[in-house]
Amino acid sequence: MPKIDVNKVAEILKRNEVEPALLRQIVEEMNLLVQPEVDEEKPPALKKQFAILISDPDNRLPEGNDFVGWVLQIPENESVMSSTERIHKAAYEFNTTKKGRLMPAKTIGEALEHIPAKHFKEANVWVKTKIPVLMLKTDNEIPLEATDKDTRRRRLG
Repeated sequence: MPKIDVNKVAEILKRNEVEPALLRQIVEEMNLLVQPEVDEEKPPALKKQFAILISDPDNRLPEGNDFVGWVLQIPENESVMSSTERIHKAAYEFNTTKKGRLMPAKTIGEALEHIPAKHFKEANVWVKTKIPVLMLKTDNEIPLEATDKDTRRRRLG
């Protein structure tokens, strides 16, 4: 049913020569109906933590290879170890839908790229990067002195 502004309804009633007392009463009742209920309080926002899920199908993580991964968010009070279980749950739910039966998600990558966010939200996991991103390795150190590479970059940049 289409929604119409209360003021427009009042104008229509005026044009049709409705008594002013009746018009006022109708407009007041409509204003009461359209007022949002203030009694309903929203629950506090769910605090979330970030996690990176890394694709390591060949179990090579300690070696110096390139890896890709996805950035996820889960509730702050939950273990990050439950992230894959949450993705599995969302994939199972999706695969039972009509679209999921036609094109089921068979891998984590397919699930993260193709499953709608509502299935993940029900499993309390939020996918921040649908497409996998390259993981970079760092030693977490900043050198105190500039190296030759750094000075050349500054001159060229």
